[in-house]
Amino acid sequence: MHRNNGEGLVWFLVGAAVGAGVALLYAPQSGDTTRRLLGRKLADGRDALSEQGSDLFDRSRELFEKGRKVADDAAELFERGRSMVRS
Repeated sequence: MHRNNGEGLVWFLVGAAVGAGVALLYAPQSGDTTRRLLGRKLADGRDALSEQGSDLFDRSRELFEKGRKVADDAAELFERGRSMVRS
């Protein structure tokens, strides 16, 4: 099964976050250090997801515009064919 790169990245980030959370819970650090580290990791994950969402939105817009152009070209060809049949 072929997966979308965006979907694969999201699942990778989720797995990394869960793995990091479990590792931090068992790490021999102070609670304050652990909380700061978790905060940084969560911020990094949030930024990565935001960037991926933005990229996905841009790609979707490009595909929509290409689809619109194909539909417009098809409509133009249809009209030209119709006018040829009427002639």
